[in-house]
Amino acid sequence: MSGQSMNPPAVSAPVRGREAELERIGNLVRGPGGGMVVVCGAGGLGKTTLAAEAAARARSQEKKVVWIRWRDDTAQLGLEFGKAARILGLPESRLEEARTGRVSLVDAVWKHLKEVEDWLIVVDNVDTPSRVGPGSEPLAAYRGWLRPHGSGLLLVTSRDTTRQTWGPDADLIHLQPLADEAGGTVLLDAEPHAGTENEAEALAARLGGLPLALNAAGTYLSVPTSRHRTFTAYQEALESEFADLLGAENPAAATDPAVARRVVRHTWDLSLDQLQSDGYTLARPVLQLLALLEPAPVPRTLMTPELVTDATGLPTTAAGVDAALAGLHQYGLLDTPETGEPEPDSTVVGRLQLHPLVREVTAHTLSRPEPTTAWLAAIDEHLAQAVDAVAGMPGRTGWPTARLLAPHLPAHLDRNTPHNFTSARNTLGSLADILRAAGAASEELLLRRHVLDNESDARGPDHSDTLTSRNSLATTLSNLGEHRQAADLHQQVLTDRQRVLGPDHPDTLISRSNHANALSSLGEYRQAADLLQQVVADTERVLGPGHPETLISRNNYASALNGLGEHRQAADLLQQVVADTERVLGPGHPETLIYRNSLATTLSSLGEHRQAADLHQQVLTDRQRVLGPDHPDTLISRSNHASALNGLGEHRQAADLHQQVLTDRQRVLGPDHPDTLTSRNNHATTLSSLGEHRQAADLHQQVLTDRQRVLGPDHPDTLISRNNHASALNGLGEHRQAADLHQQVLTDIERVLGPDHPHTRISRNNLADARAGLAQAGRRRWWQWGRRSRGT
Repeated sequence: MSGQSMNPPAVSAPVRGREAELERIGNLVRGPGGGMVVVCGAGGLGKTTLAAEAAARARSQEKKVVWIRWRDDTAQLGLEFGKAARILGLPESRLEEARTGRVSLVDAVWKHLKEVEDWLIVVDNVDTPSRVGPGSEPLAAYRGWLRPHGSGLLLVTSRDTTRQTWGPDADLIHLQPLADEAGGTVLLDAEPHAGTENEAEALAARLGGLPLALNAAGTYLSVPTSRHRTFTAYQEALESEFADLLGAENPAAATDPAVARRVVRHTWDLSLDQLQSDGYTLARPVLQLLALLEPAPVPRTLMTPELVTDATGLPTTAAGVDAALAGLHQYGLLDTPETGEPEPDSTVVGRLQLHPLVREVTAHTLSRPEPTTAWLAAIDEHLAQAVDAVAGMPGRTGWPTARLLAPHLPAHLDRNTPHNFTSARNTLGSLADILRAAGAASEELLLRRHVLDNESDARGPDHSDTLTSRNSLATTLSNLGEHRQAADLHQQVLTDRQRVLGPDHPDTLISRSNHANALSSLGEYRQAADLLQQVVADTERVLGPGHPETLISRNNYASALNGLGEHRQAADLLQQVVADTERVLGPGHPETLIYRNSLATTLSSLGEHRQAADLHQQVLTDRQRVLGPDHPDTLISRSNHASALNGLGEHRQAADLHQQVLTDRQRVLGPDHPDTLTSRNNHATTLSSLGEHRQAADLHQQVLTDRQRVLGPDHPDTLISRNNHASALNGLGEHRQAADLHQQVLTDIERVLGPDHPHTRISRNNLADARAGLAQAGRRRWWQWGRRSRGT
């Protein structure tokens, strides 16, 4: 081997997005301890490029650098380590001792590497570490060619990512795809005239941040004769020309691994071929099955031996599937995303996820005897079985799996339309119902929309099933805080049901109740209350006074009355609803908890804070047990309990609890959900109670801005935020500004809610306080009601 072959390859372009990894390696190169670092990850992540850049930087610091490329040949590796040792000053006499058998060559080399400093040895592409040798001991025993015991740094690149392989003393750097900004910069480096930074970042995101794909795209775009010359054009072309652009074959890849490593289409075949030769015979078909699912995490429980056998016809065992998944994970082709800390009584659900480009290339380049339709038919059968299994699980045990299944169900319905439409639709509907119970409104929305679109085509817009699906979609939108869209859709369903089913049909009554609830959520309390009063009367007449739908209607009517400030009438009605529901459904039923929450909230509005706090605490305890700590209804109870504590003067405890609820709602619901805005308002209000007026005023201003944008300027929540912001300014002594704002709020509240509404009276008092220059926070808390739209 020539001396030139021991030099690192040149880095032809700036290395982007790897600053932290390069700094970590640089610290090890500069440090006194030496050691071994393994840069690992799937093919195409730029491990060799990172190592070459680290080598170039080490040379610039006067370190001696030697580059060795692993050729799956232990004897050759020994020769190259011998040459590396000679470059680093190993005397010929010691080599002679090794040649004559007086000492082993590997021990002679590493004895010398312990004695000399300021070196970096790179061993590139050690993808078969079990064959490194010499001897049959595992690499982690550190008695072979790769050891962490030198006075310089040994840097290894490999697709093998497991700690078990590399041992406890190796420093593992597990490469991840590039962030969008860094990926966009790679593209701009290659062809700076192909578009803007945003367009480059969009293409980088489409390519999953994989450096090999980014380099392929950049090279393509830099060629003047290429058909697609811009980032946007290339990204659009991927939809129809993926196989040509990134899935193209290179004939030389079959015989030259170096070529395969540089071609997106082939780079992962090296790992799959290695797994096959190591006895992981199911690795390739399991990867192909996963690639036929959607680009989202897959529940581990779906990948069963039965699915693999039904799809491929191969004899399969649970141990074989386990081994295949472990092998794919070992070589970085499969990720197992962390789900965070599980709930104490919750089942931990394993997740499997392919890099989006691994999935796409695999899906485009499948080679197997069976037609794709046979594999997809097996997947559809097992998806339906998985949903049935989740539906049969007790309590919230199946909720995490239901969330993972959701993204894979729309394609299941598409593939089964029209020949097996009803069964597939029922599968999606069943999972959507589970997601509603779990409070997973975003995942539910995906399924509800898809069912409605398909049902409208298959059944027609006036079919009862279509109307039910449209009602369910509207309810889901309401649970997501999309109240205007929900109200319009509920109005449409109500009109159609009255025409198709008649005014007294139970489904029509449900639609009238749901439409009124949506109006109430929009702050149109008078119209909602009038509608709900009539719904209560009609439901009692049609279904009977003890029917669950009648109880729901009474609760919703009470909520509208609360919105109008008629709290005593609402409390009396809710007392009866709670008693009837506990008798009909039981004290721990989720509906009972909704009504008890509504009653507790109403008691707070009546100033009965101790009774309200005790009842909110009881509901909160039951909801955490029945629904889990992150369910939206549980978060409502925690928020309401905090507000009741604030009403009792326990401001610090209330502030801490409101801050916790705000954090959880931002994570679970998103920053702009109306419930999240409510939590920010409640937290700011409690800060005012603690005398932290500046922080409260700033937060109220932020909530006001967001509520105006999300809900509109005349929504009661927006008016409350303007009132609260003015009160916080008054607490800061800014009486003139507070008085002007209170005057404006009073005018608007009188117009929107009427002159006799409790909010109007509070606004008059606040205006008087501000005019009198009193530093008093005349704030009004905003409560969460227990309104609930109904599905049929």
